[in-house]
Amino acid sequence: MTASAYDIDLDRNPANFQPLTPLTFLERAASVFPERTAIIHGSLRRSYRDFYARARRLASALAAHGIGRGDTVSVMLSNTPAMLECHYGVPMTGAVLNTINTRLDAAIIAFTLDHAETKVLITDREFSKTIREALSLAKAKPLVIDYDDPEYNGPGERLGSTDYESFIAGGDPEYAWQMPRDEWDAISLNYTSGTTGDPKGVVYHHRGAYLLAMGNVVTCNMGKHPVYLWTLPMFHCNGWCFPWSISVVAGTHVCLRQVRAGAMYAALADHGVTHLCGAPIVMATLLNAPDEEKRAFQQKVSFFTAAAPPPEAVLAAMKDAGFEVTHLYGLTETYGPAVVNDWNEAWDALPMADYAAKKARQGVRYLVLEGLDVRDPETLAPVPADGETLGEVMFRGNVVMKGYLKNKAATDKAFAGGWFHSGDLGVKHPDGYIQLKDRSKDIIISGGENISSIEVEDALYKHPAVQAAAVVAKPDEKWGETPCAFVELKPGAEATAEELIAFCRSRLASFKCPRYVVFTELPKTSTGKIQKFRLREMAREV
Repeated sequence: MTASAYDIDLDRNPANFQPLTPLTFLERAASVFPERTAIIHGSLRRSYRDFYARARRLASALAAHGIGRGDTVSVMLSNTPAMLECHYGVPMTGAVLNTINTRLDAAIIAFTLDHAETKVLITDREFSKTIREALSLAKAKPLVIDYDDPEYNGPGERLGSTDYESFIAGGDPEYAWQMPRDEWDAISLNYTSGTTGDPKGVVYHHRGAYLLAMGNVVTCNMGKHPVYLWTLPMFHCNGWCFPWSISVVAGTHVCLRQVRAGAMYAALADHGVTHLCGAPIVMATLLNAPDEEKRAFQQKVSFFTAAAPPPEAVLAAMKDAGFEVTHLYGLTETYGPAVVNDWNEAWDALPMADYAAKKARQGVRYLVLEGLDVRDPETLAPVPADGETLGEVMFRGNVVMKGYLKNKAATDKAFAGGWFHSGDLGVKHPDGYIQLKDRSKDIIISGGENISSIEVEDALYKHPAVQAAAVVAKPDEKWGETPCAFVELKPGAEATAEELIAFCRSRLASFKCPRYVVFTELPKTSTGKIQKFRLREMAREV
């Protein structure tokens, strides 16, 4: 290929090329707005100057412990200041941040610690019981650092040889952290619920985290100095990259350990919260709060939700309460949401049925996502934009994961044909907006958490009285979806719904357990395959 004149003697060098990384967002915010409040947590107020200094202390202390490029630091933390500091301090060393879902059981946590080869584990005292059991099961023997949150006064013990404050106190607040060698370097590791076998480790890179964080600012129309309330768990897809997004506009993080109506309304009224994200359960919590917990607030609040689109009645109630709801869609593999139902003002005048139909769609790609389509999963040909032809939703671009850690087969399958295969089935409307119709992986999204139906079925099959079991999503006003189990018992065997639910609780995290059990003959095809589409219809009537 003949070189262009624009390529000759015009090379990359440190003056004109630097790897993209969200770590620079905090450095800039601390430089430009050092005294601005970065974090609110209970009575604590922390400036950007202090936020940056503490992240550098953490990085320095980790580096002194031998942590460097490619090492994994796992954290089991609530939405606290320490979790925000970890999003910067850990990758400042070149290490990879693994945020653990605080609702998981010990066996799954032990698997992730081993699979990630965790060198350091920072854990909140609240989760000490589960972490103690996980450490007893794991082969990994990380340095354990206990975090004592002043806003937590419940049970729990210290497990490590040091605590978080003592550990970072030994670090240098002026630590000269290094930019990543390459923007393709890993920045974080998030485990996603697998439909079969063990969870898969989704690897994010600095470039993707930078771009999705910027994409959030654009998509969510964040002006300068927003006030962001942490109702979305930061362990979930790194809080959809918002720990990095807020630094872009020198906003304020309002931390919240638990999603409670009174605390949310207090934050809205006292701190002037402008933005928050969450599953439908967060909306339900706000709307159904007792009058004595509700507080008036003057500002318009932007609420971003994923999972199933909210019912029209909920959207209307949220609007009346002062919230503008925007529907997002994405997966762990796309750094969280990468699709938005970008609203056209002309649709406001549509009849209610048509308005609701527009609101039910997942939407169009984020500005920072290069490709979004609905395609035939076998031929990769785009489906017609007729709103009817079913295909698989596929993604392509810089905000798609590096791949699955130590799982080349799964990575190659996910990226077959140069597209990321989401496993979600949907249609494409004439205007290009996509709409999900089903989940080929049979994942149930309850309260924003992914639940593998196959994992729950496996637990049910272990009960001696169960001959066959199938689990599907049942629509739920509070949780969005909840697991509903259909069970065939062995001839002559007996079991109650309560017994099977308790049986599952002894083997699964509580949020994964079925809330409903129906004893019936399972509908099957002529080849014996269970017809889950019929069970979904039945679940609506349970």
